[in-house]
Amino acid sequence: MITMLYAGLCTLLILALAGRVIAGRWRHKVGLGDGGNSELSRLVRAHANAVEYVPLALILLGGMELNGYADGLVHAFGATLFASRLLHAWGLATSGGTSTGRFLGTVLTLLLMIAMSVMAILGFVAGQAG
Repeated sequence: MITMLYAGLCTLLILALAGRVIAGRWRHKVGLGDGGNSELSRLVRAHANAVEYVPLALILLGGMELNGYADGLVHAFGATLFASRLLHAWGLATSGGTSTGRFLGTVLTLLLMIAMSVMAILGFVAGQAG
């Protein structure tokens, strides 16, 4: 199952982001939250943002695969998901303000999820009509 590849990659990314949060909390001696530290705040948000978006995107990706979309399309969407989340995490980890990585990662993730959502809805409607 193709989706499992991207689920595995995205899980490793989320775990790496969690590791950065843990290291940041140790470094700044903060047990919960960000302690008002801007670096730790960025690390926490990079992790949380991935946790907020990746599960929904993987559900949609798995649905595409289960509904028989071409393998190449599923790979394209999965690779775009992983790349967009990497870009976003890199952008947020390196800058508290705007950054190219954060912008591109956000735009790609949102466009990808909109496209997959529309495909899911249209696929459902077509299946009900037929």
